[in-house]
Amino acid sequence: MWGFKLKDSHAPTHNLGTSLAPDLRFIREDIKAMHAYVVQDAKGMLKLDAMENPFSLSPELGAKLGARLAGVAVNRYPGAQVESLKAALANYAGLPSGYGLVLGNGSDELISLLGTACAQVPQKASVPLQSVPCVLAPEPGFVMYSVSAKLQGLNYVGVDLLSDFELDLPSMLSAVDNHKPAIVYLAYPNNPSANLWSKESIELIIKRVSEYGGWVVVDEAYQPFSSHSWLDEIKNNPDAHRQVLLMRTLSKFGLAGVRIGYLIGPSTVVAEIEKIRPPYNVSVLNAECALFALEHAEVFSDQARIICEQREKIAQHLSKLKGVKPFKSEGNMILVRFEGDNSYAVKIFEGLKLKHILVKNVSKMHPLLDGCLRLTVGTPEENAQLLAALDELCASLS
Repeated sequence: MWGFKLKDSHAPTHNLGTSLAPDLRFIREDIKAMHAYVVQDAKGMLKLDAMENPFSLSPELGAKLGARLAGVAVNRYPGAQVESLKAALANYAGLPSGYGLVLGNGSDELISLLGTACAQVPQKASVPLQSVPCVLAPEPGFVMYSVSAKLQGLNYVGVDLLSDFELDLPSMLSAVDNHKPAIVYLAYPNNPSANLWSKESIELIIKRVSEYGGWVVVDEAYQPFSSHSWLDEIKNNPDAHRQVLLMRTLSKFGLAGVRIGYLIGPSTVVAEIEKIRPPYNVSVLNAECALFALEHAEVFSDQARIICEQREKIAQHLSKLKGVKPFKSEGNMILVRFEGDNSYAVKIFEGLKLKHILVKNVSKMHPLLDGCLRLTVGTPEENAQLLAALDELCASLS
């Protein structure tokens, strides 16, 4: 018999509402002060808020994947299948000689693993705790860099970008010199601004951080839509990049629901991170889905091509609207600034919701994002619906 009981309709029920008051003394105060990550309710909406690939599998590929998953041994822990996925990803990415990769349950877990690897703890009770390491990243940027660092007791330092969302190189180098961060995150392209930063600026930051043994993590979550990958720089000059790790995800590739991230780095570094990776962090079903997708990489590559073409069409359309400024994008989203104060952007955001279109309101995330919304690039049909709605809203609010 299974170890649970069916509910007895005559058994008494217990009220787990306000009368239940557990003692939270051992929950950290900073965690109690935090807010949980909230996902917008997208039921009945055209979902253009989360940078997902808008294309689903064709019926033919869906049927083939279903057959593959039906044969997966879900009664067994992940093993050789995960090693096969690592090999497939190494081949797909073109892993350089002397490099390895770590799999994560999305990039979020990899960010957490890196923080754990760099956090300093006393080896003996009599040895004082070393100075708390620092994590540094440009802002506005991916929120999980700061969230993960703070959860793991690391200092976090954010350095504001310039008004055009380019790196403020003097401020970045000054922060590196002052704080000697263990990890510097550079999203390439950045989120939410979607731009590629200056190659020369990145090289100077890498050089400065490498001098004292810190790590630069180049986060290429949006690599399928970008005109350049930093992996090319690593291959061209591996010695200058000995302190550089490259992070990618299959979420934007087209598998946001599968949650597969991977970190590329020198094999000696990968071996250290593997020591703290949960042994079964990638499920057999997720691994099989990823293997299947990589076997059909040309399908997803074609989808990325369409998304890039649509991205340019959206940007051209928006640039013709009065009081609307789309920023150049190398991702599958476009950051758009609407004239006036944040109230105008909020009105556009709420107006789109009334038309059952969901985008991301980033106008209050950082002062540099005042008046900005982030639009995910959808299918051609979805994008046409979005642009028609924006035309109408901008005309009515002008």
